[in-house]
Amino acid sequence: QVQLVESGGGSVQTGGSLRLSCTASGHTGRGDECMAWFRQAPGREREQVARIDTTGRRAYVADSVKGRFTISRSSDKNTAYLQMNTMKPEDNGMYYCALSPYCYASPANYASWGQGMRVTVSS
Repeated sequence: QVQLVESGGGSVQTGGSLRLSCTASGHTGRGDECMAWFRQAPGREREQVARIDTTGRRAYVADSVKGRFTISRSSDKNTAYLQMNTMKPEDNGMYYCALSPYCYASPANYASWGQGMRVTVSS
């Protein structure tokens, strides 16, 4: 059974930075899965923030965070990182890590999810 363990959430002031981590275990171990970060603000749908393929060379970040957030992957492929810089109040929400055999934009295509972490950006 796949497990995704997240860390790094918390509170930061506007303009600050946080680094989220997500480590996968219990999967094939071949690292041939896409890892993605989603976020959900109260009353809003879950949206994809970033995703990265197995090689780490094909990464996508949403327009809303482009230039501020970066997604990367560890050399053993089991951990994904989301470096969040120049954070804004609109970045507030619950952040979730997800895993899928292939990279998709929709959360409906991800079967494995982390427990979620709260990220709070204060003005």
